Amino acid sequence: MPIKKSDLYASIWKSCDELRGGMDASQYKDYVLTLLFLKYVSDKYAGDPSALLLIPNGSTFDDMVELKGNPEIGDKINKQIIAPIAEANDLRGVIDLTDFNDDEKRGTGKEKVNRLSNLIGIFQDANLDFGQNRAGDDDLLGDAYEYLMRNFATESGKSKGQFYTPSEVSRILAKVIGVESADSPSLTAYDPTAGSGSLILKVADEAPVDITIYGQEMDVATTALAKMNMVLHNRPEAVHDIMRGNTLADPKFTEQGSLKRFDFVVANPPFSYKAWTNGLDPENDPYNRFEGFGIPPSKNGDYAFLLHIVKSLKNTGTAAVILPHGVLFRGNAEGTIRKNLIERGYIKGIIGLPANLFYGTGIPACILVLDKEQAGSREGIFMIDGSEGYLKDGNKNR
Repeated sequence: MPIKKSDLYASIWKSCDELRGGMDASQYKDYVLTLLFLKYVSDKYAGDPSALLLIPNGSTFDDMVELKGNPEIGDKINKQIIAPIAEANDLRGVIDLTDFNDDEKRGTGKEKVNRLSNLIGIFQDANLDFGQNRAGDDDLLGDAYEYLMRNFATESGKSKGQFYTPSEVSRILAKVIGVESADSPSLTAYDPTAGSGSLILKVADEAPVDITIYGQEMDVATTALAKMNMVLHNRPEAVHDIMRGNTLADPKFTEQGSLKRFDFVVANPPFSYKAWTNGLDPENDPYNRFEGFGIPPSKNGDYAFLLHIVKSLKNTGTAAVILPHGVLFRGNAEGTIRKNLIERGYIKGIIGLPANLFYGTGIPACILVLDKEQAGSREGIFMIDGSEGYLKDGNKNR
């Protein structure tokens, strides 16, 4: 029976109450989502030698339950539960980044023992049996991540919600690139700012065949989240195609010194990223991403990400990118780049989105739809005003 989201959210809320003492909201997610992952893979795969993931003896969630009350519970979770699963499934640097024995965050002595024991107890809830549940269309980690950001962004004062693309927006991007017409597993999709992986997974879900997906993410913890999300969606093969690093300065997907090219690209880059030139000399870009278009302003990376995407598209490829409205009308260097993109016919359409959709910013955004295959014969650009198409959801729009 599928997990009820209401049960999942209630458990997350209780978990965060247990964790409040030493951390702010931006850190809660690492512990809660790691524990959610461990519970999920244990329920799904423990005792099945042919399963997608191997859960070693002594490392199941039931074994974690046996640690409740143990004076060394934090150390044993790290070494007896997480480390063997990471080792057996080549997930080192993914699920072992969160330290359950961190005295600074978890407290010391009896306080730490009680907190971790209570945290495990919350996930013992009979309503959270993932054994018969398939992730299917439900982005369990992504939904949990969005829930955490929605409830704690104001508390934390430093929301990391920009790393999650709301599912409704992800669905639009997946549909406008035409991935539903994919007819071969050899087709590829790429997200250069992958965040939690929810967007590229939505693209894969829309495809009628199992296309190959790739992603790159700069944040260490968020890269781990994306890799866990791949496993939760029965795509463990994609774990090693989610890479960590700065996409602009150090793109991980290259072929013979050039950027690898993809059939489909989707992205929700950080809006107006000021530090986009860190580690990169745009005048001497080894991948020639700005050649023929112009170099974006040094303190605004919107067009830097867009030109990276253009260069990463095959000549028959399509892309959809979320960017702030400013890309449509800002002048100077950006005006020149925009003019060159339009003259080459690469911009197929523009969809205006409602304001206040994303966590971490309330500014209005748009979706730029790119299409290289029909660029030579393009005579116009379709425009859709979706700015009023939303529902209020607390202090956010959906």
